Amino acid sequence: MSNKKKIYKPTPISGFPEWLPQERKAEQQWFDHIRRVFESYGFCNIETPSVETLDAINAKGGDGGADVDKEVYVLERLHKDDNDKEARLALHFDQTVPLARYTAQHFNDLVFPFKRYQMQRVWRGERPQSGRFREFYQCDIDVINVDNLPLHFDAEMPAIIWEILSSLPGMEDENIKIRISNRKILMGLLSALEVENTTDITRIVDKAEKISKEQFENLLAEHGLSQDAQTKIQNLIACTDIKSLKGENELMQEGIDELCFVMDQLSHLPEGAAVADLSIVRGLDYYTGTVYETVFVDDPGYGSICSGGRYDDLAGHYINKHLPGVGISIGFSRLFERIRTQNKLPKTSISPAHVLVVLPNEDARAEMMSVAQTLREKGMNVETFHSPSKLKRQLAYAEKKGIPYVWFPPFEDGSPHEVKNMETGEQTEAVAKDWKPQS
Repeated sequence: MSNKKKIYKPTPISGFPEWLPQERKAEQQWFDHIRRVFESYGFCNIETPSVETLDAINAKGGDGGADVDKEVYVLERLHKDDNDKEARLALHFDQTVPLARYTAQHFNDLVFPFKRYQMQRVWRGERPQSGRFREFYQCDIDVINVDNLPLHFDAEMPAIIWEILSSLPGMEDENIKIRISNRKILMGLLSALEVENTTDITRIVDKAEKISKEQFENLLAEHGLSQDAQTKIQNLIACTDIKSLKGENELMQEGIDELCFVMDQLSHLPEGAAVADLSIVRGLDYYTGTVYETVFVDDPGYGSICSGGRYDDLAGHYINKHLPGVGISIGFSRLFERIRTQNKLPKTSISPAHVLVVLPNEDARAEMMSVAQTLREKGMNVETFHSPSKLKRQLAYAEKKGIPYVWFPPFEDGSPHEVKNMETGEQTEAVAKDWKPQS
C-alpha cells in the first residue's frame, strides 16, 4: 500500500487577486495616501460588516432587488438546517447600501452633515476580465445631510479626487480628467420633449460613447423619439459651452445653474483637470443632480476609474427621514491593477524593517535583542536574524528583503557595535541609543 501523501495543488481563483509582499506594501502606501487626503478634508472613517441582509440589499435595489441579484454572493452554512430561521446574508456588492443602512440605524448618534469615508472590499459575481474583479477594494466618500445639502459639497468631491489621483505614487505621468455633468439638464430636456420612458433613454445616452452614431440614433428611434428629439439630445450631449445653454424648462435651467456653480468652484484646478461633459449621465437612477466620471485621457476605453454623484434620498428605504447626499468612489483595485501591470508602482522593499540586527553567535542573542528593542523604542522597525548563521547568509537575507541597514553587535569582547548602510556599503561604529538612519 502506498503511503504517498496526496498533494492539493493550489491554483489562483479567478477574480480574487492577491499580491506579493512588495506589491502589498505599495498598495498600503496608496491606502495611506488616500486616507490622509480624505481626513485632511474632515471625513471620518467607518467600517461596516462584509455582509448585509438580503432584505437590506433588496430594499435599496430597483425592481425588488432583481437588478442586483445577479451580482450578489449569498452566504449560507454548509450544513444548514431545513428549518433554519436565520436572516439570509450576502456579501455587499457596493458601499452605498451599507452606508444607507448605517446612517438609518445610527441616525440619532451621528452629527450632520455626516462626512464619512470607507476603504473596504466589495464582492460582485461578474465575469472577471482586465481591471474587473469579483473581490476588490473601493474607497468611497459621501456627505449626507438632513433635508438639504449645500451645493458646495458637489464641488468639493472632484477637488478631493484630483488631489488624490494626481499625487498617487506611480500616477505621476498619468493624464486624468474628471468629467462632470448634472442629470437635471438631460431630465429637463426629456421632460420638455414629453419623453415618458426616461430611464431607457438615459441608459442609451450613458453608453453613447461606446456605440456608433447610427446605433445611437437607431436606439433612440426604437424608443419612439422623433428626429427632432434625437437632434436635440445629440446637440445637448455634444455641447461644450455650458454657460451658453438655455434651459427649456425650470428643471433643465436648475441643472445648468448647478453645473456652472460646480465648475466655477473648481477653477483653481489645472486646465483640463475637471471638465463639464453633458454626455455623462450615469446609468443608475438614484443619481438626481451632479454626476462624475474620471478617465485616463490617453486611454478613454479603459472606462471610469472614479465615479459618483448626488442623490436626493440616501436612506429613504430604511428610515422616515429625507437625507440627500453626494458621494464619489475610487475603483481602487481597478486603478491599482493598471498601474501595477504597467510596472509604474514605486519600487518598494519586501520588508518594512529599517534595520536587521545580525546574530554573531548564540552567546550574543541577549545583546542582539537589547539593541533591537532600543532601536524600536526610537521608532524604527527592526528585524533580528533567527540563527547564528554565516555572516554572508545574514547579509544576503537583508539584501533580498531590501532592508537598508544591518547592525553588527560585537563579535568579540571589547569590540564596538557597527552598522552598515546596504546601499553605500559604508560601515561605521554606532551606539544604539544615539544612532539614527541617514536622512
